Amino acid sequence: MGPIYWVSYDGSEVVRYVDIDDPEWGVGVEAGGRERGFQSFAFHPEFGMEGTPGYGRFYTWSDVQDNTPPADFRPGGGDNTHHTVLHEWVAEDPGAATYDGGPPRELARFEQPFGNHNAGLIAFHWHAEPGDAEYGLLYVASADGGSGGDPLNLAQDLSNGFGKILRIDPLGSNSANGVYGIPADNPFVDDPDALDEIYAYGMRNPQRFGWDPANGNLFIAEIGQNIVEWVSVVTPGANMGWNEWEGSYRFISRSEVSLEAPRSDPGVNYPVVEYGRNDPLMGGRVATTGIHVFRSDYISGLRDRVLFGDFPSGEILHFDADDLPQGGTEGIRRVLLRHDGEVGTFLDLIQERTVALGREPASRTDLRFGAGPGDRFFLLNKHDGMIREVVP
Repeated sequence: MGPIYWVSYDGSEVVRYVDIDDPEWGVGVEAGGRERGFQSFAFHPEFGMEGTPGYGRFYTWSDVQDNTPPADFRPGGGDNTHHTVLHEWVAEDPGAATYDGGPPRELARFEQPFGNHNAGLIAFHWHAEPGDAEYGLLYVASADGGSGGDPLNLAQDLSNGFGKILRIDPLGSNSANGVYGIPADNPFVDDPDALDEIYAYGMRNPQRFGWDPANGNLFIAEIGQNIVEWVSVVTPGANMGWNEWEGSYRFISRSEVSLEAPRSDPGVNYPVVEYGRNDPLMGGRVATTGIHVFRSDYISGLRDRVLFGDFPSGEILHFDADDLPQGGTEGIRRVLLRHDGEVGTFLDLIQERTVALGREPASRTDLRFGAGPGDRFFLLNKHDGMIREVVP
């Protein structure tokens, strides 16, 4: 719904930092249904660096109930079910245990035409250093607006922000609304028919993405329609294909793709890996998530592998980060976890925990990945309320 917590490195302390849905902030999170709510948050890389422009600043990306203010991004159709808003918060003392700043500043507002496919991750390039071109730039994942099959054809439309990855400078002011910045090297800055914010387009529901610390590759996990789930590499200006393509295959309808001439458009960035939504390993519920790229020996068996997962089933999968596959399942491998002498899936662990709590075994995981200092890697889920660290 809205709380942000901090957790001590040893897991012994959990403190609510701020609840963005508290009425005093005026956000009013819309959390009806599985796909609406508090989508993501990101701390500016200068959050704790006194004297810098980003000192004390962090950002939230959430669906909100109030759909009456003018939106910066409008779909040109649909029902205006709610809005999705990017906010900036400024803490007076970034070292304080709880947020001590004022109400947030609104940076951008999306008018949502349908109740699903609203937003995804926001993140700063977490490997960028001061002086790098990427440093302090915020990547914002927006979905295609919802319903099914992208009926408003928004993902391929460069004149709107739906179905895109946007790249902005939250501390700048040269945007159309004057409250954030447009990086000069964004790929469509000189195109009069495209939004300057767009970094890449043609996405259906880009929930999670992540960078390779070795070479800067940006991987994104895309939730498909009813047939294909996929992970792709995103490059500046890339067309990721939706809704003309679902993964490597021509999209026909909500229930059909064409098997003729797969991956045949040279202008599309096709997946590096993909799997069918009817894959028996996934148990009938599928939605790809991730991403984390291992480049250390902390967990030696995963070195130089790109990890992604399946959101409902909790399957954790990986592929070679240096010799990227060219679609399909050929390059995908599976991770199993050892726990209390047993080997199983992430869902097995959650089911064990829910039974111990006196509840029915969980039927799904709602899997998320998290990373921390020293190559620490975490698995998060809602169904037993636990954060787990993966260790060698």
